Amino acid sequence: MFGKLFKKKENQEIELFAPVDGEVIPLEEVPDPVFAEKMMGDGIAIKPSNGKVVSPVDGDIVQAFPTKHAVGIKADNGAEILIHIGLETVALNGEGFTIHVKEGDKVKKGDALVDVDLAIVGEKAVSTVTPMLVTNMSDIEALNKQDVKQVQAGEDVVITVK
Repeated sequence: MFGKLFKKKENQEIELFAPVDGEVIPLEEVPDPVFAEKMMGDGIAIKPSNGKVVSPVDGDIVQAFPTKHAVGIKADNGAEILIHIGLETVALNGEGFTIHVKEGDKVKKGDALVDVDLAIVGEKAVSTVTPMLVTNMSDIEALNKQDVKQVQAGEDVVITVK
């Protein structure tokens, strides 16, 4: 009885939804070797069509970068997800970003994470391309990318993780 009550949810399959509206591109096509060579984890990237970034999953905010350009979420199944908004955006020092979460917050799929001024990021950073990675791949049984090209934030599944 207690085994079922206190059993961890880890390794259950979950769906990761698109964190932004836009065009999905393979991670390997991201013009940054850290992402393209999967040095930080596996996932997808999206060329955003607007600046609304939402949670792709139910979980806990484990990292809200002071520069507001990235958010880390631990999903209920233990998957650790990084959403990195744009490339070389840490150098903007928060300019063009409004963050809505802090470390320790609980989020649900579709909750607002960050608003981004894509004009500022597009002008001052290398790219607006937004990678979403699972960073703890050694703890993941399977990661399956969905064959989708255009996505709506919080509406379309882009990855399943177990």
